[in-house]
Amino acid sequence: MKKELCLLLAILFTLSLHAGNGKAKITFESPRYDFGYIQESKGKVTHTFEFTNTGNAPLIIVDTRSLCGCTASHFTKEPIAPNGKGSIDVQFDPAGRPGPFRKEIKVYTNTSKAAVKLIVEGVVVSKKK
Repeated sequence: MKKELCLLLAILFTLSLHAGNGKAKITFESPRYDFGYIQESKGKVTHTFEFTNTGNAPLIIVDTRSLCGCTASHFTKEPIAPNGKGSIDVQFDPAGRPGPFRKEIKVYTNTSKAAVKLIVEGVVVSKKK
């Protein structure tokens, strides 16, 4: 099954490259989210970034990356058709990180070589001792 999915993604990617003027375009409702004040004691928090393929070729998210191990992300793995929607879930772990935070997640797609940046931020209120 995994082999067939990889083959399908490769075919769709190749078709999107050879579709003449066709190009995918990722458009987020908002590329930034503020968690506000979060309690360290309540554990991980998650936000879902919604996006639309506003281009005219299939959109493929290749990877997402964060420089901090406290931030993880999960994304739509299937190709997104033109006008289709997808999502990226970003999870932040406040454990041992009291105070303000701002984390950047880079999203790599088949739209261009440059990554799209998503931001999550807020303030972690430390556990009471």
